Order: sequence, then C-alpha cells, then structure tokens
Amino acid sequence: MATNSFQPLAPLEPLLNACVHCGFCLPTCPSYVVLGKETDSPRGRIYAMRAGLDARIELTPTVVSHFDTCLGCMACETACPSGVKYGPLIEHTRAIVETAHTRPQGERWFRTLLFNTLPYPSRLRVLALPLVLLGSLRRSSLVQRLVPRRMRPLLTLAPDVSVSELWTDTASTTPAVGERRLRVGMVTGCVQRAFFAGVNEATVRVLSAEGCEVAAPPEQGCCGALALHAGERDTARAFARDLIAVFERANVDVVAINAAGCGSAMKEYGHLLSDDPAWATRAEAFARKVRDVTEVLAELGPPRSPRHPVPARVAYHDACHLAHAQGVRAQPRAVLATIPGITLTSVAESDVCCGSAGIFNLTQPEMAEQLGQRKAGHLSDGQPDIVVTSNPGCILQIRAAAASQGHSFKVVHIVELLDASMTGRPLA
Repeated sequence: MATNSFQPLAPLEPLLNACVHCGFCLPTCPSYVVLGKETDSPRGRIYAMRAGLDARIELTPTVVSHFDTCLGCMACETACPSGVKYGPLIEHTRAIVETAHTRPQGERWFRTLLFNTLPYPSRLRVLALPLVLLGSLRRSSLVQRLVPRRMRPLLTLAPDVSVSELWTDTASTTPAVGERRLRVGMVTGCVQRAFFAGVNEATVRVLSAEGCEVAAPPEQGCCGALALHAGERDTARAFARDLIAVFERANVDVVAINAAGCGSAMKEYGHLLSDDPAWATRAEAFARKVRDVTEVLAELGPPRSPRHPVPARVAYHDACHLAHAQGVRAQPRAVLATIPGITLTSVAESDVCCGSAGIFNLTQPEMAEQLGQRKAGHLSDGQPDIVVTSNPGCILQIRAAAASQGHSFKVVHIVELLDASMTGRPLA
C-alpha cells in the first residue's frame, strides 16, 4: 500500500467529487494545449489527487512533475460546467508537495532564492542592479552562457529600467483632483515596486484625476500571491496578516491593485485565513474591499478627467488571474472604451495563458516560452500598435516573446495607456 501523503486533501474531497471528468477543461488548459497529455490537464490532475487520497499512488517525482506543469491560470474553472473549484485543490496539493516531497538540491536552491528575493522589494532591487547595469548585454549569447541555466530566464525576462526607476517609490498620500469621491488604498506590490514604478505612478495619476485620494502605505509588504500559488501557504498567510493590518490602519474605502495575480490572492484572504479565529473576520472584511484598478474606475461611473485621442490599433490580453480567477472581463474593456481613437482588435485563444503565471516562466521556462510564443503570434495577427494587459508578469512574458519574433508593437499596462490619453503624453 502506498504512503498516503495526500491525506491533507481529505477536507476537500467534496471538490474532488464534483468533477465528472467531462473534459471541457482540456482545450482551455495551457499545459494540455502544449503537452497534449491527459496527466497534464485539470481532469488528469484531479484523478491523480483522488488516487493519492485513496493511497493508490505515491508522491513520486513523476507525479509531482504533472502538478508542476499546472500554471494555476483557472481557465478550467471558467470552462467547467460542473463548477469545480480547481484553485483550492491545486493550491492545497502544491502545499502537500512542498511539505512531503523532497525536490532535487538545485531546484530547492533556486526556489529558495526566488522566495527569499521576489517578495522583498529591497532585496529584489539589489539583485536587479547588475541586470540594470548590464542593460541589453544580459540577453547576449555570451552572458547567457556564463550564468547557470536556471538563471537565464531572469536575464531574458527582466525589463529595461534605469537605476533611478529601480529605486522610485510611490508617494504615501496623493490628494484627489477636485472633490474627493473615494479614498483608495493602493497596493504597490513587490515586482511592481522594483521594475514597474512607472505603472504605479500612472495608477496614482489616473485614480487621482478621477477624484480618488490615494493612500500607498510605505510599510506595506508582499501580498503572498507568489507563495500561495507555489504551495507555501504558511508564508502566504503571514504576508496576508501583515498586509491586512497595514490597510486597516490606512482607513480606506477600497484597496486597489494593478497586478492581477496579487488581486486574485487578496480576494481569497477570507478563505486563506478561515481557520484563524483572530484573523478570519478581518480577512473577509479586507477581501470585500479589494478591487482591480479597472474595477475601481468602472465603479466610479462616467470619467471625470478628459481624454485625448490615441489613434492606434490595440489588442487587449486577458490576464488569467483577472479574467478567470476574478471574473473581471468587462471592466478593462469599459475603461478602454473611454479612450477616443483606439480600435480594439480580436485575439485568437484569448483565454489561454501567456505562460507567465507567477514564477512559472522561471521554474518551467521551456513550456512557458512555447506559450509566450504562441500568445505573441496570436496577438500579432491583429496587427496591433499596442498590446495592453493588467498584470506585470504578462507584460514581461509577452514583451520577451514579441521581441524574439521581431514584432514592433508596444506592450503596456492598461493604466499606462489610460494615463497617456488623460495627460496627452505619448507612451514611453
């Protein structure tokens, strides 16, 4: 009889039983689309979870590999006619993997580096400094050969920013332009603070121009999304408690986020801390306040700030953790509709992940690259001048894939395009 490492899944058995193995999830699953294996599909993984819970399989490296190929994009939840909640299943299974399975030493070292760097902006800035100083040289074949293979995706994906941009921080308070409509707490993020200071600044300008007082507490830390999606639940819970406390003190009406992966995790804080008597109610209250920045703008109603025309063909990429995990699809498009002059292009396989998926493009670079190439190709079919999305990871992934294919379209965050229209300044 196999060792039952999967026993912690027992409380989620009703979720396993909800799957009727119909296969509607298969064509929407990026790992199945690329690999074509049943074992690398949501249906196959749920079957493996059931087999593990019944002690019919062990947590072998092969079994673990099939869970590792999951991007956690939640497209399967959108497609499922039975309403299977796959997210909690894969998150708890990954927690089991990280607790009960011993990864190879090199993999352990690499994951330790990521989880001790990415959630901490000050550490990330130090790590990024050599990449910034190297500039475009870091993508050269010579430099790529000089670094360990596992580190090469970091060199390829990291954006080109200046030293000053790397250390730019968002103002702790920005007043509303005109009469205040809302007090918004802004999550400045981890990777965003280090590599996307311009996105944070654009977010503040847009919200302020629309009548929002913006509070960005400087003491805020990571939201825990990367840890949660990778199975490090205790770490994610600790980050969640700290972030909740920070924004409770800030006394805001809503908490805005410009990173889809972070937003999806924060909206699930009530579930994450449901068994913590001291934090369960506070977590639920916090989660109810969380909004993607496009949700905040859409809920405010007709725009207050005038828009300048942006004559461009624009392709919108649905970030998985916004469209699938949060169900936010209409609001970004409503925001884009307020910008005069743009023409939205259609995108094939718009619901299929670009391959970013948190740290997936660092831990599974070959598969992530295939998905990125596929996404860039579909986006380019509409001949866009600009590709917009709502997640920093997607921006990095699509930029890298587009550059490798020789495409000239810009890839920007949706608030950057909106900011350009509102200020009349061209996109960087």
